[in-house]
Amino acid sequence: MPPLSSLSALKRPELEARLVKQERRLIEQEALLVEQSGAIVELKRSLAELREEIARLKGLKGRPKIKPSGMDKATEPAKSSKDIKRPGRGKVTPRVAVENKVIRVEIPPGSIFKGHEPFLVQDLVVSAKATCYLRERWMTPDGRTIVAPLPEGIEGHFGPELRRFVLMQYHQGQSTMPRLLAFLRSLGISISKRQLVRLLNDKHEAFIAEAQDILRAGLQTSSWVSVDDTGARHAGKNGFCTQIGNDWFTWFRTRPSKSRMNFLDMLRAGHADYVLNAAAYGYMREHGLPAAAIALLAAGLQTRFADQAAWLAHLDRLGFNALKAMPDPVQIATEGALWGSVQAHEFLCDAVILSDDAGQFKVGRHALCWVHAERLVHKLDTFNDKHVAAQTRVRGLIWDYYADLKAYQLKPSERRARALRTRFDRIFLRPSGFATLDRLLMRLHANKAELLMVLEQPQIPLHTNGSENDIRCHVTRRKISAGTRSEIGRDCRDAFLSLGKTCDKLGVAVWDFLGSRLKVAGAPIIKPLDHYVRARRRPA
Repeated sequence: MPPLSSLSALKRPELEARLVKQERRLIEQEALLVEQSGAIVELKRSLAELREEIARLKGLKGRPKIKPSGMDKATEPAKSSKDIKRPGRGKVTPRVAVENKVIRVEIPPGSIFKGHEPFLVQDLVVSAKATCYLRERWMTPDGRTIVAPLPEGIEGHFGPELRRFVLMQYHQGQSTMPRLLAFLRSLGISISKRQLVRLLNDKHEAFIAEAQDILRAGLQTSSWVSVDDTGARHAGKNGFCTQIGNDWFTWFRTRPSKSRMNFLDMLRAGHADYVLNAAAYGYMREHGLPAAAIALLAAGLQTRFADQAAWLAHLDRLGFNALKAMPDPVQIATEGALWGSVQAHEFLCDAVILSDDAGQFKVGRHALCWVHAERLVHKLDTFNDKHVAAQTRVRGLIWDYYADLKAYQLKPSERRARALRTRFDRIFLRPSGFATLDRLLMRLHANKAELLMVLEQPQIPLHTNGSENDIRCHVTRRKISAGTRSEIGRDCRDAFLSLGKTCDKLGVAVWDFLGSRLKVAGAPIIKPLDHYVRARRRPA
């Protein structure tokens, strides 16, 4: 500020000009202060993440998690106390045969018998059993030796009931291998650590294949799938476990990368081919591959390639490796051929992929989770009362809008869809007076088509809570056992977690499922799980 003596000599227009200039300078300084404050908050967040990672590696407790916003539960219609009826205990019906046992009592002479008073008791018998099968051995007249076969279900020196119990406790019960080993030994089972590892990992190719069939059935018959991923350790290195599923199935797969190419490879559900078709070319055009490169691929006579080696050799012959452009032509062409393979096998035909806005999941018809979108506004750092008021006002508008989207799902109509699209623009394009919040709202508005996919497909969820609930079992397994060492151990862990979650969703007891697959005597017959997934009526 200039001294007052100099200001008194100025005329009114000059004073006003200086005041305007000073006001602009103050506004610029305030904007710079807000920007610097945001940078400081971001640096603090990065520092906190690094400290949390160090604490995790040292085995210490990390920082507390921020509570969720509660938007989904808060937008449910309120229930009066009269409508809430607590279910009674009801009649206990055991799933096993009930054995009647009469208990007698000493009575005085002349008493009259009035029947029996039932008292049901459920109990569990856990005991070890060892059977030595004496197999007859005969020598035929022509010199051949005939040995009596073992009963069905006997593979190796551990019976099917023990194998079922081990798989159930480790994968479904989330037990650790040392505790499981100690428990078996306490029952009288003579078993080593190596033998227990073999029971968990060896000769389970049929289970792994059935988990793969579940994914294929789900991708072929579902109108939507939700996806998510989480960290996973394998062979001493950090990796990622991806979840794919919906209301009827769940599938897990652990890989060292979580790139889009890796996700597209998973969507092939075990197929190894690369296909050039209309879907592949459409993907390439959408992701910026030059028209000349697409024409070069389309000019060839071969449209299907057996594996990765054949596909990369084809790209090398066409000179793609020599092209210097952004984005990478080899990567985009490969992703397009993978998407072409997905569509060629009739996976995700017109289906919607619902995710939390992670970039690798943005393929095909894509929808975004509203809970994750609102969480960005919820976690936004504010610096004064004006910012807090703007954030609260915007969150209230989003909550009301989310409640109306739920109502639309119950009774969709074209008129309501048009009104909701117009209202979306009013919410996310209205200036709030908080520059950082306005930039965030503009970013969310750019995702309008994906956030409002529910207006075209009312049956899809508005959030990825299902995926987050499914993936918790993998997080629990990771916390208990850290990670896997061998590839077969990794594949078995993913397969049994997939099978267990799918059984829960289909109403199949995991104990019965394992008994059916391991041919336990008296176990119910369970059809392949992909049969039940396909039998579910595909939503319209």
